[in-house]
Amino acid sequence: MIDTLKEIILDFQERGPRDQGFPRALAIRVVPNKATICIGVRRCGKSTYLFQIMQKLLDHKVAIENIIYINFFDDRLHNLKDLDLVNEAYFSIYPNKKNNEKVYYFLDELQVITNWEAFVDRVMRTENSEIYISGSSAQMLAKEIATQMRGRALSWELFPFSFSEFLKAKGVEQSKNRSTKMRLLIQKAFEEYWEVGSFPETLFLDEYLRRKIHQEYFQAILFRDLVERHDISHPKALLDLAYRLVDNVACLYSINKLTNYLKSQGHRVPKAKVGQYLEWFEDAYFLFSVHLFDASLSRSKANPKKIYCVDHAFVRSISSGILVGHLLENMVFIALRRTTSDIWYCRTQDGYEVDFLAEFAKRKRMLVQVCGNLKDAKTEEREIRALVSAMEEHNIENGSIVTFNESKTIKHGDRTILVQPIWRFLLNLSDVG
Repeated sequence: MIDTLKEIILDFQERGPRDQGFPRALAIRVVPNKATICIGVRRCGKSTYLFQIMQKLLDHKVAIENIIYINFFDDRLHNLKDLDLVNEAYFSIYPNKKNNEKVYYFLDELQVITNWEAFVDRVMRTENSEIYISGSSAQMLAKEIATQMRGRALSWELFPFSFSEFLKAKGVEQSKNRSTKMRLLIQKAFEEYWEVGSFPETLFLDEYLRRKIHQEYFQAILFRDLVERHDISHPKALLDLAYRLVDNVACLYSINKLTNYLKSQGHRVPKAKVGQYLEWFEDAYFLFSVHLFDASLSRSKANPKKIYCVDHAFVRSISSGILVGHLLENMVFIALRRTTSDIWYCRTQDGYEVDFLAEFAKRKRMLVQVCGNLKDAKTEEREIRALVSAMEEHNIENGSIVTFNESKTIKHGDRTILVQPIWRFLLNLSDVG
């Protein structure tokens, strides 16, 4: 195994970082004596992002011999159990670097190796090192790091392309003062973003290939990130549950109803296991649950939750059919989720429901209602009534209604509601967090 690791290390150093794709908006900040961990859904661009960091190091005159890059999905490493062999292999090539020069570790998809936390912790304590890790499981963000790393790591989430990143990848210029021409170009680009979605690999592919790749992602997420990782004995139940949830994106669900659905499909899965499946979907950054906002945590957990997926086009490729309005709401959720994890739906004391209440830095809050259009007067009245009720209840002066293409400002007493098209909401959101 040491010879294999030496071969992998030297092969990378000979070729250097491969194609580094398009720059990402994520600005990782390295903290001394802490490992830097980049996590996100499979195929969102984590490995490419690591290559971009490597290239910056090379541009700042770090020698490539001081960089270790290993992708643990490499089939040559399927029997690797002892991560200490990585150090043994590297320092057998460069013995003079040990404790004399800083070594930069880039450990890609490290979560596939058990007890990786202990190795990283030990290297941080005993070697002159800087460590970067990528992974496809949110457990690296929460349980594993909290219990094993003891404060020696800082995690950063990477999602598939935002609309702003998509525009950059397509070469569409942006500025806050948008000319008519620029606005038309952005709107045209959004039509494409709506169709192709946000996964980097699918941006320039036709519909057939895009759907095929999305379906392969779906299978890989379920069977490699979930079934294999958690040793699930009844994968068909997990698959049926995933399809059910994807078909009902932006809809309410309860554990009881999902359990009964699986029972109707011939699966005898207890409620506790269904709840665990839902946690694992979120671990993999595949499906996200949104709770009802309530001062009582127990009441919040007891109420039905809403489900969203990591990418709207991914939903279209997997689902048996879904409402356009639900896809729009899903797109708004993911835009919010890129900025904050503190997102709820809310129900006012008057019984009105608002799609999103999001909390950002310094406890700044935003209320967002999603509606395809407000052409019908009754629809507009209903959406405004719900939003104003929530704004008054939560003492928020400004609210948003996101539509496909409508734009106006509505004053309601001392409250202001901004109706804006989805493309503008997506571009403006980065200024909020």
